[in-house]
Amino acid sequence: MRTVYELKCFGSRPGEGNAALVVLGDASSVAERQAFARAQNRSACVFVDALDANAAGPADDAEYVLDYFYPHMRSPLCLHATLAAARVLLRQHGRPLAVRTALRGQLLRLSEGAPGAASGRATGVFVRLQRQGAPDVAIAPELPGALLGQAAPGVPLKLASAPAIASVGSPKLLLEMSSTTALQSLRPDLARIAAWGKEHGVSGCYAWARRADGTFEGRNFNHLDPALEDSATGVAAGALTVHLGRAITLHQGAHLGQPCLLRTELDGEHILIGGGAEFLPPI
Repeated sequence: MRTVYELKCFGSRPGEGNAALVVLGDASSVAERQAFARAQNRSACVFVDALDANAAGPADDAEYVLDYFYPHMRSPLCLHATLAAARVLLRQHGRPLAVRTALRGQLLRLSEGAPGAASGRATGVFVRLQRQGAPDVAIAPELPGALLGQAAPGVPLKLASAPAIASVGSPKLLLEMSSTTALQSLRPDLARIAAWGKEHGVSGCYAWARRADGTFEGRNFNHLDPALEDSATGVAAGALTVHLGRAITLHQGAHLGQPCLLRTELDGEHILIGGGAEFLPPI
């Protein structure tokens, strides 16, 4: 029997965060799952399938497969939906466990807290994963301004650092803005971002800025509908961690009325991405 949970993930305060639906006991097709995600109109849905222990595949301890859907597309990885699934599965099992993603078979480890983290910040639910290869794409000087709706004829957008593409499973184009004010004023060309990303195998772009307190702030541009802008984007937090080579605290979503806080840790070659995950009343 199908069971659906709704959670708010990465919220900086109770009742806040990025909404995700976790669907258990579902045997529908990919097309039916996409139709469900479109009808629910949440930022993400994740379908949790028990892994057949007798099926051919990697020899590891994964127990479930996670299948991610946005309203407009199936995704190889969505970290806030993974956080939601982790909260559901950890409550059921009472122990850390491993899962794989449906599209690429990426191994993820789910836990309360961050195993191996030494900073003392590791509270909440964490997903442990490896950095992934990213497309080697030449970024023309005029491209960031064109994507972010800041283009002026013959004048490239002045970024605070060179553009980069990094990935923990869903590649992001990372664009550092000069300030949080510049970040929040962006009105990007979402259709152009989607078309460019599809052409180059990049899952949208993540604009980010440094805050005076040493933390970071970001906005993710991946959905075609501006109303569906993420209030938290875990894969972008992971990509930014890979790019900077350090643990980070990342703010997102305050201008959407859903302030979120994402934390990352480094554990050797692994990245840990985590935060809060709170159950909402049954839908």
